[in-house]
Amino acid sequence: LGLAVCCVVLSESFAVHMVGAIILALFWQQCGWLAHDFLHHQVFKNRFYGDVAGLIIGNLFQGFSVQWWKGKHNSHHAVPNLHASVEGACDGDPDIDTMPILAWSLKMAESAQNSEWGRFMIKWQSVFYFPALLLARLSWSHQGWVFVWGGWGQHSTAAADLDRKNMRYRSGEKAFLLLHYLGLFAIMSYMPIVNALCFYLLAQTSCGMFLAIVFGLGHNGMAVYPANQRPDFWKLQVSTTRNITSNWFVDWFCGGLQYQVDHHLFPMLPRHNLKKANELVQSFCKEQGVSYHEADML
Repeated sequence: LGLAVCCVVLSESFAVHMVGAIILALFWQQCGWLAHDFLHHQVFKNRFYGDVAGLIIGNLFQGFSVQWWKGKHNSHHAVPNLHASVEGACDGDPDIDTMPILAWSLKMAESAQNSEWGRFMIKWQSVFYFPALLLARLSWSHQGWVFVWGGWGQHSTAAADLDRKNMRYRSGEKAFLLLHYLGLFAIMSYMPIVNALCFYLLAQTSCGMFLAIVFGLGHNGMAVYPANQRPDFWKLQVSTTRNITSNWFVDWFCGGLQYQVDHHLFPMLPRHNLKKANELVQSFCKEQGVSYHEADML
């Protein structure tokens, strides 16, 4: 964060400002992984401490609502790559609720047949895939803001309105989100308006890409099930997730989620223990005749 601020404050160069935006995007991405660890209660036995750390890192540093993220992410962990049984049901994975922009199965693609716009997007989704990822953080940030402060927009998780009604740290969420954007706009105030707008858009879209690459490698292209045809819990987790072969860069960039299979099976296991779990899980899958998937990042 300090390096990104220095790029803005100590230089008048447009190119240096854009370098600062990329650095800020990486800072937000790494904050996402840290908040993920704390909010999965991998760090503290006392959950309140984990929630407080999540509020500081998630709301204040990264600009996401903790309660909004928990609802979305917990739903994803419970039913990864599952279609909802009917529209609006709470038994589907919100992370694949991306129609009519992206379809993850033939069933999803077929649902776009009655829409000219839907048919066009699905036909060309291989072209639109990466541009769509660029918009991921902008969408998530907007949904988090609407969840906390209200306003126009749609939540990505069924029953999000109930989560919003029962928001546990309402005042803290509002204060930290507001401080996040005040701080961001304070940084942008050091630049000419064109530089500031480009800085904002580049930071947001780059971070969206950095986050979504990890999510995509972990789940895209894996099995997708109708809600009423799911396998048992552990087979569901293994068959819908993919690990990324570990090295020093992957370990840093993915923040522990290179062990996606193992994390889904043991979501409260700290990231430094996932490598040990990985060896046991691979052995168990082999014994049970269940495919275990791993691929290189490139």
